Amino acid sequence: MIELKDQYDVIIVGAGVAGLYAALNLPRDKSVLLIAKEGLRKCDSYLAQGGICMLKSPLDYESYFEDTMRAGHYENNRESVEIMIKSSPAVIVDLIRYGADFRKDENGELAFTREGAHSASRILFHDDCTGKEITKNLQKAVRKLPNVTLVPNCTMLDILEQDNECFGIVARDNKTGRLFSVYANYTIWACGGVGGLYTNSTNYRSLTGDALAISLEHNIRLAHIDYVQIHPTTLYSKKKGRRFLISESVRGEGAHLLDKNGNRFTDEVQARDVVTAAIRKQMEKDGTDHVLLDMRPLGKEQILDHFPTIYKRCLAEGYDCTEQPIPVVPAQHYFMGGVWVDSHSKTSMQRLYAAGETSCNGVHGKNRLASNSLLESLVFAQRAAWHIADEFSPLPTDRPEADYGKYADVRELFKDYKEKIITEREREAKTNE
Repeated sequence: MIELKDQYDVIIVGAGVAGLYAALNLPRDKSVLLIAKEGLRKCDSYLAQGGICMLKSPLDYESYFEDTMRAGHYENNRESVEIMIKSSPAVIVDLIRYGADFRKDENGELAFTREGAHSASRILFHDDCTGKEITKNLQKAVRKLPNVTLVPNCTMLDILEQDNECFGIVARDNKTGRLFSVYANYTIWACGGVGGLYTNSTNYRSLTGDALAISLEHNIRLAHIDYVQIHPTTLYSKKKGRRFLISESVRGEGAHLLDKNGNRFTDEVQARDVVTAAIRKQMEKDGTDHVLLDMRPLGKEQILDHFPTIYKRCLAEGYDCTEQPIPVVPAQHYFMGGVWVDSHSKTSMQRLYAAGETSCNGVHGKNRLASNSLLESLVFAQRAAWHIADEFSPLPTDRPEADYGKYADVRELFKDYKEKIITEREREAKTNE
């Protein structure tokens, strides 16, 4: 592993779009350590297919705001929703400046598509791999920063804490097993969701909600950790491992959901939780373990042009989606809850911030509106970086030290973390019944 310093100005845990964009928005005179649990492409940001929302004009504001609130069952934090929507044009301009190539129309203007529960087309996209396009360009930009040390295959095991103040992290080099501590004036958690806790998920298996368990250990406030979104359409498979997502955009562009007899049974562009419920009801009625998604109404040309990744994956699994319906089934997809943060992405612990799927700022409410995830991650990661820059102060000189004996058996540690998360989630779910 790269030789590390004893202390940095900022530690960022996670190298998805939230972690990368936070690094890019921190002052260049601040030293930054950015760690990734696995390889730099093993993040859910890289997997995002559909696109990223953008406020096209002031005239679309009320509609966009209402769509987000309605999808979230009006449990959203209104301030957070407003911040996200109004920040979107500037963030998109920034992404384009970093090299993100969004689809253009015949006039050379940005092209917009529509997804489920949106009342208008306001989603930018790059084929059906928008997350990959954004992430790879942000990675290129971060690699050019002399103040950022980027370290893959490094797992956060804990934080260094004293009197409700974060002093840094305890981590492990995944290749050598070496345990070490790194101090920082500020720490940002951008370490993803909880998909690794589920048998069927579109997430990478390494995303196990580590920040939630560490929060429980250190009395850091959590919010709505029972709010987990199921994506209605993942490619059905009996194989073990991560489920392949069939983007919301497919239904937004006109694909139909069919029962076992080839009949439509629901409105495909409703909110995700509504469509998921309809699919599960139909599966129970038909006695099947999947339903069918018919992409043929889009036409072969549009499928190959807009959804090449999906087409190739379906073909590899034995389905030509230009000629036949494909089997789909709901699977865990996104985490609306997480570590509680304020509008600046600050947690309840001093010097500790969280952004992206790890955090809960209330934008999504009880159910996320399609293609708000990348935008929300970027907006609030940027706000975390800006707030750190404004509030920056050095660590106290009296620093806590790690008891490495506590982390000797990493498997047992993460087993314990998983049990803590599940127990707390069940407790919260019962409380909210």
